[in-house]
Amino acid sequence: MRNLANALLMGATAFVLSTGMAFAGDVEVSDARVRLLPGDIPGAGYFHLHNGSDETIKLVGAHSDAYGKVEIHQSMEKDGMMHMHAVPAIEIKAGESFELAPSGYHLMLMQRSVPLELGDDVEVTLEFEGHDPLPVTFDVVSPADM
Repeated sequence: MRNLANALLMGATAFVLSTGMAFAGDVEVSDARVRLLPGDIPGAGYFHLHNGSDETIKLVGAHSDAYGKVEIHQSMEKDGMMHMHAVPAIEIKAGESFELAPSGYHLMLMQRSVPLELGDDVEVTLEFEGHDPLPVTFDVVSPADM
């Protein structure tokens, strides 16, 4: 009976691990870049996200060792002025893509904890509801390159 319980536990563990790995293979991130601003001014993270899975996914957050706080934000124009606010999540339907870009949705990267220079790489881990986190390498770029 003990061998059966161990075999079931090992099988369940393998299934859970393979499900997370399949998810990571179905979600593609490209053109990941961080807009670096001087001093303590928060940076912004932009990227293209493609959901190649057969289910809707939900981006619910991100974190990075290079920043103390990372939030999903949306910029929008209202009454001729640009406004920005935090959003709890972004849903991407199966087979669809979503662009985080200047003047729209983006990651707001605050409280930089390590020095960064143009041309550096910075690791940001994307967090999805019900799935394993997805580490992504972002290129550090100038605002002029956006």
